[in-house]
Amino acid sequence: MSRFRTAAVSAAVLASLLTAAGIATAAGDDATSSDEARKTAAASSRDGSRSLCKHAPRMDKRIARAVKRLNAGPARRGSVDRLEKRLERAKAAGHDEVANYLENRLKFRRTLVPTLEQRRKDLTKVEQWCRTERGGKEG
Repeated sequence: MSRFRTAAVSAAVLASLLTAAGIATAAGDDATSSDEARKTAAASSRDGSRSLCKHAPRMDKRIARAVKRLNAGPARRGSVDRLEKRLERAKAAGHDEVANYLENRLKFRRTLVPTLEQRRKDLTKVEQWCRTERGGKEG
């Protein structure tokens, strides 16, 4: 018996919602330009452009900091050179497992440099687009 009541109530709610939606659609046929502008703004925010334009300067700084660290000398933690030195020491000491682990990390770190540089170039283009398309507005 309770399934029947639940189904009946659900059907009644659905019917009232559809009726209300039909009335709202009929009343909103005369869409003003502000409604169209709101829809356009909503559509452009769905692709994440507003957020990307807002956060691009911080992302650029973060990428620059990471590239600088990776390209630094052997004294800098996180640099490719420092990892190479660690790998050489592990091989010299005969620590094959450690050397294998460090070698894999070094391969990844070397591929990270060009990837980050490409992201930086792409982000520069995005920042230019933000200035022209969004009129310099970040958010």
